Amino acid sequence: MEPPRGNAAVCAGPARTGRPRATSRAALERLGFELFARHGFDDTTVDHIAAAAGIGRRTFFRYFASKNDLVWGDFEEQLARLDALLAAADPDTPMMDAVREAVVEFNRFDPAVVPWHRQRMTLILSVPTLQADSAVRYASWRALVTEFAARRLGRPTADLLPRLIGGTVLAACVTAYEQWLADEDADLSGLLDRAVRQLAEGYGHLPVRD
Repeated sequence: MEPPRGNAAVCAGPARTGRPRATSRAALERLGFELFARHGFDDTTVDHIAAAAGIGRRTFFRYFASKNDLVWGDFEEQLARLDALLAAADPDTPMMDAVREAVVEFNRFDPAVVPWHRQRMTLILSVPTLQADSAVRYASWRALVTEFAARRLGRPTADLLPRLIGGTVLAACVTAYEQWLADEDADLSGLLDRAVRQLAEGYGHLPVRD
C-alpha cells in the first residue's frame, strides 16, 4: 500500500468529508495509529496526522512533543500509576510477589482498549526509531522497580542487587509482551504473572545484606 506523499493536504480529504476535528490526546492517538497501520510509522509524518485530524501542526504540538510521544501516550501518568501501585503494596507481602502483583495490575486493560494497546506495543517493540526511544523511557520504568527493591532490601538504589532486580523485572515483562504479540490468543496478565514468578524463583531467598 502506498504511503502518504507530498504535502499535508494529501491527507486533508477525510477530515473535510465527515471526520470531526481531532482536538484531544486520545483522538489524535487513535488517528495516528490508524495512519501508522495504513502507511507505516516511518512514512507517516506529524503533518499527515495533523492534516487528517483537521488541525494545524502547532495544535498537534500542544498535545504531543513528537510523533514518538503520540505512540507512548500518557507515559508519565502511567509511571505515576506504577509508582503508586508499588507504594501501596502490603509490607508483609514478599518483595517479588509485591512486584509481580503491581506489574500485573499495571498492565490490566479494558477489553476495548486491548487492540489499541497491542498496536502500540507492536510499534514500540518493532520500529527501530521507537526502540531507540524506548531505552530512555524504560529506564524510568526500571528505576521505579529498582527504588522499590532498594527500600525493601534496605540498600542504596546504586547497589547491585536492587539494580539487578529492576533490570531483570523489565526484561521479564518485555519478554512476556513479545510472547503476547506473537500469539493473539495469549493472555497478557497470565504471561506477565508467569514471567515474574519464574524470575522470583531464580532469586530464591533474598538477603537484606551481603
